[in-house]
Amino acid sequence: MKLIYKNLGKIMTKCLMIQGTASNAGKSLIVAALCRIYTKRGYKVAPFKSQNMSLNSYTTKENKEIAIAQVLQAKAANIEPTV
Repeated sequence: MKLIYKNLGKIMTKCLMIQGTASNAGKSLIVAALCRIYTKRGYKVAPFKSQNMSLNSYTTKENKEIAIAQVLQAKAANIEPTV
């Protein structure tokens, strides 16, 4: 895991990237856990999944399709799943 700091004017944003060596390695589960932990600590969390290789999907309120793992991560962060 690597923390990256970006200077956005006067605000420092902390970014965390989770990477794995293969599919089904547990990355999405780790991200969901981290979303819950940091949300409970008062951080504003925004999970992002750049590529969806899932066969299982969820339809958002906007009638868009996302992976079930993305829904789990959004719910762990107490935010609405969106595309």
